[in-house]
Amino acid sequence: MLTFIPTPIGNPADITIRAMRLFEEAELFLCEDTRNTKHLMTLLQERYGMQKPQASYLSFHEHNGKERLMQIATDLKEKKVVFVSDAGMPVISDPGQLLVDHCQKEGVSYDVLPGANAALTAFVASGFSGGEFCFVGFLPQKGKDRAAALQKAMSQEYPAILYEAPHRMLRLLEEITAIEPNKELFLAKELTKKYQKYYRNEAKILFEQFKEENIRGEWVVILQANGEKPLFSSLDEIMALDITPKEKAKLMSQMSGKSVKECYDEVISLSKIN
Repeated sequence: MLTFIPTPIGNPADITIRAMRLFEEAELFLCEDTRNTKHLMTLLQERYGMQKPQASYLSFHEHNGKERLMQIATDLKEKKVVFVSDAGMPVISDPGQLLVDHCQKEGVSYDVLPGANAALTAFVASGFSGGEFCFVGFLPQKGKDRAAALQKAMSQEYPAILYEAPHRMLRLLEEITAIEPNKELFLAKELTKKYQKYYRNEAKILFEQFKEENIRGEWVVILQANGEKPLFSSLDEIMALDITPKEKAKLMSQMSGKSVKECYDEVISLSKIN
């Protein structure tokens, strides 16, 4: 039996009770990186009282997935096996699809637990309209493939969700700015972690801003749908609305990428002036 189990994308408290029970019972872990998985198991034992799994750990990633499948084919049928990525939902931007395909073809029982997902978390936070989106994941790292993939993402009729590493973040903003400087973007940094932060603005503005920032952590980047326009284009439009200061602050936060608290203080300050 194989179970795909999501792991926290940042805060370990986001693990589920069901996931911990299955970790305790597991006989074999298939991991994107065994060191990261073992570290997570230690945290869960120390902080949340999970029993230490009496299990073996094997790496399973894009470079060894096919070879590893040949080694563990019998284990998948006879043992309690779990597959985890380093963070988030298995199979999303990792090689777990090989395992799903194998289970379906070979009649191996498998299950998938619900859990943390960076793309959905960021999309909810973005404020972009509608419930439809296009998930892209990581772009190719260089060359014509990267340029073509980015161009395709930017022309989608729905918001496109990308993942990006910190050392390529400024480059991505530069590439987007070169194609469409006024493209509205939402950026989510280090989701669920201590230094989580949201940004929302035009690509050209974010590019200039990030030239001066120390870019760290993992990022989710959401490109506004092609043709979609912001509901409000200026602070004055929001201030003129007949709604509460708190509601104005939420709208300002979505437009500017600032925190709701910062925007609330600004709304109160402007209200006193007017």
